[in-house]
Amino acid sequence: MKPQVLAVAALAALVPSTLAVSAFADAPGAPATSKHSATATVYVAPGGSDSAAGSSTAPFATIQHGVSAVSGGGGTVVVRGGTYAQRVSLHNAKNVTITAAAGEHPVLDGSKLTVPSGRSALVDIADSTTVAVQGLEITGYRTKDIAGMPIGIYVHGGDTGVTISGDHVHDMGNDNGTLGSMAMNAHGIAAYGDSPTRSISGLVIDHNEVDHLHLGASESVVVNGNVDGWRITGNQVHDNNNIGIDAIGFEQTLPPAYRYTDLNRARNGVISGNTVQNIISAGNPAYWSSTGWCNCADGLYVDGGTHIDIAGNTVQADDIGIEVAAENAKGAADHVTVEGNTVSDSRYVGITTGGYCDGGQDCGGVQTGTSFANTFTGNVLRNNNTDHDGSPEFLIQYHESGNRITGNTICAAGPGTLLIGTVARSGSGSGDVVDGNRYSAAAADAGTARWGWHSVTYTGFGAYRAATGLDANSVFAGSC
Repeated sequence: MKPQVLAVAALAALVPSTLAVSAFADAPGAPATSKHSATATVYVAPGGSDSAAGSSTAPFATIQHGVSAVSGGGGTVVVRGGTYAQRVSLHNAKNVTITAAAGEHPVLDGSKLTVPSGRSALVDIADSTTVAVQGLEITGYRTKDIAGMPIGIYVHGGDTGVTISGDHVHDMGNDNGTLGSMAMNAHGIAAYGDSPTRSISGLVIDHNEVDHLHLGASESVVVNGNVDGWRITGNQVHDNNNIGIDAIGFEQTLPPAYRYTDLNRARNGVISGNTVQNIISAGNPAYWSSTGWCNCADGLYVDGGTHIDIAGNTVQADDIGIEVAAENAKGAADHVTVEGNTVSDSRYVGITTGGYCDGGQDCGGVQTGTSFANTFTGNVLRNNNTDHDGSPEFLIQYHESGNRITGNTICAAGPGTLLIGTVARSGSGSGDVVDGNRYSAAAADAGTARWGWHSVTYTGFGAYRAATGLDANSVFAGSC
């Protein structure tokens, strides 16, 4: 969830990070697989019957009946190709896999189902251990009721070893058209760690496609609250009207007594190898204001998360490429590593960190949290700020300190002279290390390109370095 962004000075900061979690041992680039040894296999087909044997020749009719059939000792529910107007619940399940039959295409279609108020999903997983949902198409679950929150796949409670892989979640969401309201919400894949006594751990969201969602104020793929030890890898997330992948802390996910504790933060996670494209908030009613649509939607966002690695992602043509921040004034984004990502063609900025507001009138008096001890290294930023409003490739905002911005390749393209490098709001930048970067610009040279620091703009690479002491070992490489 992101508030309205009105201008460069009021833009929200993105929080990406990269952290190796050794517990996940699948080969890089390979779709994740469930780890349990199935003790039973049952089949489901559109022409089946729940009074049948559940065999390959006498399949069940409903996926839920298949889940119930293997719930005693665990097993696999093989779903044959066809369309299922069904919801599926995996509550207190153990060692259960729901998977598409080999070479077949099962579709969970929610278009004929009523979306109730609050969160609801076509696939609902809660308080379960070692379960997997793989190879399903999930679509059509949508509402115009502002109180409904349709979700494709929803993991909540306390869960261990949930794997969501090879699924296609698309064309669903909240279609309410109330302009300027942040009350409409939906998700493609969501994990809410809402238990203070048991986290969601060992969560894998791998090689899914998530697209064409109407999300309101919410996110395409999200881990929120008490989610500890997770990875989001190899997914294609595209053409959605709000945030692509988000790791959140400090929302009202846990009860009030735990809200501002480390339990209520997505942590110890990996976001890697994903392709996130065309994440645009224009046309999303939640992001309308009297000044028009904002460029608010992040491709990758860490909002209050900690100890997260964001590595090797391709982020293209989103409003904002990658952001590391904390929207809540009592929150922080810290120990996030953003490394080896390619960020291009963003409407507003490529990478940003720090809070989008310091309580001033320009953003309605809102106060935001802090960003510290994060690392941005080895990233390639190219041709961001396609709106050409003078915003930079890399933006540092409010309440930011002790971060490292090193070894990045930053190429400001497009007509005119763009701000490149970093822009730090007044009061930010304390203890930052900015060095070893390689800069270039399509329409400027070392004498005319511009940088900003502490709200002061410097023309020329030499003038900027002399005034700030930053980028002493960086180079300006000429034209892009």
